[in-house]
Amino acid sequence: MDYSLPVAVLLGLYLGALTGVVPALVAWCLGFVFRYVTGVSLPGFGVVVLGVAIAGVQGGLLGLLDPTVLNSPVVVVAVIVVMLTTQYAHAKGDSMGSSFPRRIGLRHLRENRLSSDVIERVGRFGQVRVRVTRTVGDIDGYPPLPDDLRAAIRDGEWTFPGDLPLAELESRLADRLRTEHGLADVSVEIDAGGKATVAAAPPEGSLSRRLPPNRRAVSVDTLVPTGVARGDEVVFDLDGEDAVGTVLSAETGAEKSDDDATETTETVSRAPTTTGGDGRVTVAVSTAGAKELIRGDPSSLRVRSRETRSEFELVNLFRQAGKHWRKLQISAGSGLDGVTLGSLSVRDVHDVAVLGIERGSDRTIAPSGTTPLAAGDELYVVGTRDSIRRFSEVVE
Repeated sequence: MDYSLPVAVLLGLYLGALTGVVPALVAWCLGFVFRYVTGVSLPGFGVVVLGVAIAGVQGGLLGLLDPTVLNSPVVVVAVIVVMLTTQYAHAKGDSMGSSFPRRIGLRHLRENRLSSDVIERVGRFGQVRVRVTRTVGDIDGYPPLPDDLRAAIRDGEWTFPGDLPLAELESRLADRLRTEHGLADVSVEIDAGGKATVAAAPPEGSLSRRLPPNRRAVSVDTLVPTGVARGDEVVFDLDGEDAVGTVLSAETGAEKSDDDATETTETVSRAPTTTGGDGRVTVAVSTAGAKELIRGDPSSLRVRSRETRSEFELVNLFRQAGKHWRKLQISAGSGLDGVTLGSLSVRDVHDVAVLGIERGSDRTIAPSGTTPLAAGDELYVVGTRDSIRRFSEVVE
């Protein structure tokens, strides 16, 4: 039977779509599995040839390729449709195989997501209430927390969206604690049950305590740039002469980078950045600079760049890699007392790296494997939270 060209094209599209489903599925599976397992893309030409062969066998089994159809443009259109469908399916499978995570399991999901039992339904959305379950700890290098502040954090409760991963919940809770209590530093760990373990450093002292020796604090009303925060170095223009100072506090309108602290104030809020506009800046300057600022009329304010300190870059590098650092002290009777660092194989066995050892006034950076360990030594280790926790049980 002879078909007109439009009818032949439509029939070819129909037959190609009908017989191309199975070849497309096979092409997707081959592309995905081969790329996921080997990391190499399977040649698309071979997959297309295989897809056309499968479509031909399938069409014959379905009885679609009768002699009248074979002698018309229907087969050409159908083959083109099968080839295009197979090529597209193979490309999508290859793409998914390259992006699909290779190390994922139920344990990984449990460690990084909240349990559904702790998520409360609020309308169409879920939320979780995070509470501190243990005594709030201190952070090495900072003074201990005041008892009232420790109790306030311990009795606090915070609500967050229930679909956030644990890392994001920990980051948000840390930001909330810094904002609400003005903490100098804070470390947060949240388990799948929504229970938080917090270690925090107390707020910095009042304005007079933050003022360096032999410096004076002067407040200046001026146009304040956006993003000024405590610790920035600024320059005032005094009739062609520059007066350099360090920002102690800054405010623009109702937005402040520090509370109005006096010498008798002991608690200071965290210093967010300014939003820009007319405002007031309190700076620490030398005695001569203070007199010039008081007598003069500053016409402009400029902020100097401090670049990035190398130690902060190192800490940021650790955090981006999912690593943390901690100082651990070897206890008497520990399995580390009297052995060398190399015999422990800390990288292979405990998945941590020892960056330094402190023994009294002696400090060893990047210790070698022959370095002996003794009770009382303080180890500076880097690793994941779980690996550091497990290693601390061995050390202590």
